[in-house]
Amino acid sequence: MTTRYVYDFTEAPAGVPGAVGLLGEKGAELAELTRMGLPVPPGFTVTTEACRVFRATGEPPPGLDREIGEHLAALERTAGKRLGRVDDPLLLSVRASAEHPAPGLMETVLDLGLNDYAVLGLGKAPDRERFAWDSYRRLVQMFGTTVMGVDPARFERVLNGIERQHQVPDDSRLDTSDLIRTVESFKDVIAETTGEEFPQEPAEQLRRAVLAAFACIPDRDPEPGPDPDPDGRGTAATATAVTVQTMVFGNLGPDSGSGLAVLGRDPRAEGEGRYLPNAQGRDVVSGARPALPLRELAQLDPEAYARLTACLHRLAAHHRGPCEVQFTIEHGTLWLLGAHPTG
Repeated sequence: MTTRYVYDFTEAPAGVPGAVGLLGEKGAELAELTRMGLPVPPGFTVTTEACRVFRATGEPPPGLDREIGEHLAALERTAGKRLGRVDDPLLLSVRASAEHPAPGLMETVLDLGLNDYAVLGLGKAPDRERFAWDSYRRLVQMFGTTVMGVDPARFERVLNGIERQHQVPDDSRLDTSDLIRTVESFKDVIAETTGEEFPQEPAEQLRRAVLAAFACIPDRDPEPGPDPDPDGRGTAATATAVTVQTMVFGNLGPDSGSGLAVLGRDPRAEGEGRYLPNAQGRDVVSGARPALPLRELAQLDPEAYARLTACLHRLAAHHRGPCEVQFTIEHGTLWLLGAHPTG
């Protein structure tokens, strides 16, 4: 019987024994949210079994590229977009999904699928030009660091230099021409550091990101001795799954944003947390700009806030306790990017 290595969120074995071991924590979480009918950007998970084959042989398992291609084609049909298409391309996020939080896992790669041509299609409308080049800047920086092994300080020095030249406090104040220059400078850093160019073929970007997630698993310490962390949380992972998900954007203007919401043990209470308009989730976590208290979202977008509150209460009831939700609002539409119990 042929081993299956890829599962769509809608068909993954969520909420059953062994799901986290097969899909990783993030993959199982997204499959469970999808099964509950909550608003989750569509995607698929490459299982830990594929990673184990790669770790044992140095090569991905036979047929993995075909499986990923089939699931990508289904994702393109769902989105009505194609990866790498010049006109309004499909963009993806790729993240490692181990069984538990562990050191050394690959950081998430966002906006995968952009290249020198797709960025022009993404930004063909005048009000989206800056957004498109900012997205490309983020991809080149994240891909260069996490997949191609470039020291992140190299990119930070370039970005800080451009910010100082234009006397702006952070990259959110750079205009389109500044971001175009930043992208070109970042690609130069990659070429100088690695001896190769930033890959322009989206399928190659995806394949390399998946294999980089597999390769990031550190070798176990062979030294015998008592396990200092017997529950496994915070220790080295033995394998990781990889989630591939349609991108949603919180940085499309004042009717978009990202945030973090927490609902405590009192199911009648409102959620607490923070929200950052016109921003991606990474901007919220980094603290580069001050976020608003979550309750202010009720004034900015009452409908999205009401939907978020309903999701929080449903998840708290499902988990029978407090829960934390990462979310993005894209042009007024709420999307959940992750949710887990905190109690």
